[in-house]
Amino acid sequence: MALEFTNLLELEDMARAKVPRAIFDYIAGGAEDEVTLRRNREAFGRWALRPRVLMDVSKRDTKTVLLGERVSMPVCVAPTSFHALVHPEGEVATARGAAAAETILIASTISTKPLEEVAAAADAPRWFQLYVYRDRAVTEELVARAVKAGYKALCLTADTPVLGRRERDERNAFTLPPGFGIANLKGAGLDGMPEVEHGSAFAKYVTDLLDSSLTWDDVDWLKSISPLPLVIKGIMTAEDAVLAVEHGAAGIVVSNHGGRQLDSTLGSLDALPDVVAAVRGRIEVYLDGGIRRGTDVLKALALGAKAVLVGRPILWGLALGGADGVRAVLDQLHTELDTAMALAGRANVKGIDASLVVRAA
Repeated sequence: MALEFTNLLELEDMARAKVPRAIFDYIAGGAEDEVTLRRNREAFGRWALRPRVLMDVSKRDTKTVLLGERVSMPVCVAPTSFHALVHPEGEVATARGAAAAETILIASTISTKPLEEVAAAADAPRWFQLYVYRDRAVTEELVARAVKAGYKALCLTADTPVLGRRERDERNAFTLPPGFGIANLKGAGLDGMPEVEHGSAFAKYVTDLLDSSLTWDDVDWLKSISPLPLVIKGIMTAEDAVLAVEHGAAGIVVSNHGGRQLDSTLGSLDALPDVVAAVRGRIEVYLDGGIRRGTDVLKALALGAKAVLVGRPILWGLALGGADGVRAVLDQLHTELDTAMALAGRANVKGIDASLVVRAA
């Protein structure tokens, strides 16, 4: 039966009734007081649209090109972890749903299905999100596997030297259930969660194994071991945007990790204009955090993003409807974006510019 909903805001409540509490909180929650988590949504309310009329929007086109890959719309699937916690087919189903919607999946290092299996699930463009492990041989192997499996870009997550304090996970003593593991790290023996007496096992995993010493020199190192274009995720300032350009990134994601890392930052949309101004069109800029409506996508594009990445709603769709649920989420955003473009007087993505928005509050 098809997943039925009116908008993406409903999906979280629908998923809450189905997904076990600890898993729901892991996905829905943010760091500490969840100020950043709230600001990601609130930021969209601070911008108002300035629609033009009598613009002939009888034929509309939402398609765009991201790092040379043609997609149906400027909306991609953000890298998120542990999909099999909400659906037995996990990331494989997510990959099929993204492919059906004709857009890019960014597959996570912290996946419950191997990156090769995700790649084989659908003939569609995909990128691979990378965490850098202290053991650089582990990271080099992940990169080599992603290249061999046909991923089209690497997406380095740069905002996780340690894990933000996700207090819901601490209260729930979050860990992976028996039989679940980080499939991409099985060969290295790093697929299981550590034993902890209290708090989040995943937080200890990150602290013990991921490399908190990363610098911009490591961006150069990653470029030297991979032929793939490099996207840096987690940029929130003009200063870091300029450094990303100088170190040869092909793109950046303006992102605060969905409010899950440093609390009390700006909402990602509020950080976007300064980053776009600093980049000056030299590389592609994407945005994630709080996208729930077609009008959210429209505002992000007007403020200079080439595309947006969607995270939590994808997992709610997966939980409620598998691959078809993922596609339903993406189709909903496509429909809403198409409608919003028509009502704003923009027949195609190229026509969306800064004249479409004004600061409202």
